[in-house]
Amino acid sequence: MNMSYLLKRIGLLLALLALGACSIFSDDESEQPAELQRFDQEIELRQVWSESIGDGQGRHYNRLAPAIDGEMIFAAAADGTVVALDKISGDVRWRQRTGEEITGGVGAAGGMVVFGTRDAQVIALSQTDGERLWATAVSSEVLAAPQTDGRVVAAQSVDGRLTALNASDGVQRWVYDSTVPALSLRGTSKPLISGNTVVAGFASGIVAAIDATNGLLIWEERVAVPQGRYDIDRIIDIDGDPVLSGQTVFISSFQGNLLGLDLASGRIVWGMPGSSYNSLALGLGNIYWVNNFSHVLAVQNNTERTVWENEDLRLRRVNSPVTINNYVAVADFEGYLHLISQIDGRIISRDRVDRSGVRANILSEGDTLYVYSNSGRLVALRLP
Repeated sequence: MNMSYLLKRIGLLLALLALGACSIFSDDESEQPAELQRFDQEIELRQVWSESIGDGQGRHYNRLAPAIDGEMIFAAAADGTVVALDKISGDVRWRQRTGEEITGGVGAAGGMVVFGTRDAQVIALSQTDGERLWATAVSSEVLAAPQTDGRVVAAQSVDGRLTALNASDGVQRWVYDSTVPALSLRGTSKPLISGNTVVAGFASGIVAAIDATNGLLIWEERVAVPQGRYDIDRIIDIDGDPVLSGQTVFISSFQGNLLGLDLASGRIVWGMPGSSYNSLALGLGNIYWVNNFSHVLAVQNNTERTVWENEDLRLRRVNSPVTINNYVAVADFEGYLHLISQIDGRIISRDRVDRSGVRANILSEGDTLYVYSNSGRLVALRLP
């Protein structure tokens, strides 16, 4: 590897770290994000409601996403604001200004809203009125939303530790420790709790399943193997959230693979090469994913056959795909929400939510999409 190439890769890494892995630029550093092309708008989404949530993602590259539990949707802003809203009407039930700098949030279940902070705390609020239930110190900053099932709270911190706390009082149950590479992308995936199992992906490219009660390792599987001479070539973070479909956990890694793992045993039931820092989505027998160039792809489940690939949003830093009816939804750095046909990959609808852009993952429930912009605007959009 010559020096000019190395310097170019280092420049790319600095851009990645500054943007929180929002995009991988092509070898031609002068290439700009694709300009949006005209198309026949087939569907007009209807805005149901909109609400401001503090300063949104704040000054740092946060990816704070809202969470739905029952009839409520909860959202947090970097400035410490946490809001509970009726997911149908958008009416604010309560607004709590916690005074914390929130970097990981939010999770919601079991009557609680949980989030993580820059100064290494996991905090639980009551879903009823937003009052603080407890706060517990963990080992380092929490960048992903802690998760709870009402019995246990699982939080992953940037030092590679996964900490489990009692949901009732925040007392630590156990800590699972993983190795953090010399270089990694800014961000972590949020844990998945299913039954008595906690599944988490780490910057080392390893996904692990741990017993929620005692912290014993159930299984461990490598999603990616570091390759290359330089640390930048060996980055294999798992930043996309694990997605459970039936008894299969789907997960992706940067500069690695896309895998489907059996929840009980960790056995690989599907896999293919692919590099992504976003979560996967499933629908119509396909697996949908976004690669480093913001191409949106559909792969036939249980195969490596690409059904379609949409390159219209190249380098537009789109977030994780979600499915709604027969469509795939993604949002980009300029705040456009795109609906893509699950059948053939055509863009069939576009709506600009907020000029500040959208990094946080979109929520999809029924016929409604919930989009949280970088500036803090939470919008509910409904299919006709």
